[in-house]
Amino acid sequence: MVRNVHIEEVDAAPRPLIALGHDYPDGFRLAPHRHRRGQLISGATGVLVLATPQGRWVMPPGQGLWIPPGILHEVRMIGPVSTQSLYLEPAQAGVLPERCQVVGLSGFVRSLMARALDVPADYEPDSHAGALMALLLHELRALPVLPLSLPFPADPRLAERCRSFLARPTTHETIEQWSEPLGLGRRTFTRLFRRETGLSFVEWRQQACLVAALPRLVAGEPVTTVALDLGYDNPAAFTTMFKRVLGAPPRAYLKRNG
Repeated sequence: MVRNVHIEEVDAAPRPLIALGHDYPDGFRLAPHRHRRGQLISGATGVLVLATPQGRWVMPPGQGLWIPPGILHEVRMIGPVSTQSLYLEPAQAGVLPERCQVVGLSGFVRSLMARALDVPADYEPDSHAGALMALLLHELRALPVLPLSLPFPADPRLAERCRSFLARPTTHETIEQWSEPLGLGRRTFTRLFRRETGLSFVEWRQQACLVAALPRLVAGEPVTTVALDLGYDNPAAFTTMFKRVLGAPPRAYLKRNG
């Protein structure tokens, strides 16, 4: 099994796909860096928080996080994390989105990724290992995007306001609380915000709360505590939002993906 080998050590291998694994302790931070290849990273336990100049992404257990080639990024681990990473040559990276995204991984894909860790970087393309990697590359084309990304606006005023909000996210903040300090009318603000982020203010606020909630839930905090801290009137309202977005209530979602 190929674990704790850095991609730079095998990057030159003339193969479209390389699989590597790493073990990280709770709280570990990977300083800002970039890869020549695209990276699809997954972990069976813990949470990864990805930060780039363009936004934030949270990867819960059992899902995947796609980082396109050349993107400057830093990663923080919440809980011990054992990762499985696929590194794609830029020519193959087009099978996945052009931007960083959290993607859903089926049990089949997770199984393929685990088996790929036993494949050396210099595998023969026409071997059984080569067939496995080709199948895995094919399966990556159909990965669904999950709503766990938080795009940041390029406008520096909005970007700073978004960062401030993430320090204390709450569902109670209104458009007026954002637009008036910026000297913008409601309509101008909403148009600018959607143009800059691709989301409405309400959609972005909801995703910000979800991105803030997941690491705390995975760490074992009660749903009630998290829900009330985020400004929900009661745990049921938070659970309804969580289920609508991610397809299951918090406990069931974490059990299924943990």
